[in-house]
Amino acid sequence: MLGVLTLGDALNMARAQGVDLVEIAPNATPPVCRLVDFGKFRYEQAKKEKESRKHQHANKVKEIQLSPKIDPHDLGVKLSHAIDFLCEDMKVKLVLKFRGREMAHTEFGFQLIERFLKETAPFGHPDLTPKLVGRAITVMLSPLPRAKRAKNPHEGASKNAPAYEETDDSNDEAPPVRHPPAPPSGDSAAAAA
Repeated sequence: MLGVLTLGDALNMARAQGVDLVEIAPNATPPVCRLVDFGKFRYEQAKKEKESRKHQHANKVKEIQLSPKIDPHDLGVKLSHAIDFLCEDMKVKLVLKFRGREMAHTEFGFQLIERFLKETAPFGHPDLTPKLVGRAITVMLSPLPRAKRAKNPHEGASKNAPAYEETDDSNDEAPPVRHPPAPPSGDSAAAAA
């Protein structure tokens, strides 16, 4: 803290110490400056920004594509992926694409989207109502706050499940060996012919 100095005095002081004069707060009256090595100052600033970015979660968007004729098992897989993304604080863009004559019955697509939104309601909420844009219905899902969100049902199951199932084969008996019937002897073979 050297107090208020003129620009010339501050520059002379910086040159005398072999450092740079760096303006820290330009909008303050008078502007606040520091006498530091500029390279070291930039390095420290970059380090602080990187550290703050690490704690701040980037707003990632994952897209899930559906079709009106999706198989129930495939829908379940996509639903579990959406739940996982929402539990990791990612937004989910849900897109249901119509092909060919499927456009004649968009109500089936809207029913499927509503079912999907109902299943993901404990984990996230739609930003807007689903809209038909061109040949696709789109809706963006945002995750609920951690305190209001349900626990991820897939998190504990995958970690605790064994990689393979061990079986105890010590008590199992081997199946009996079956031999093919013996070929007929010479006398019966001639009688059969």
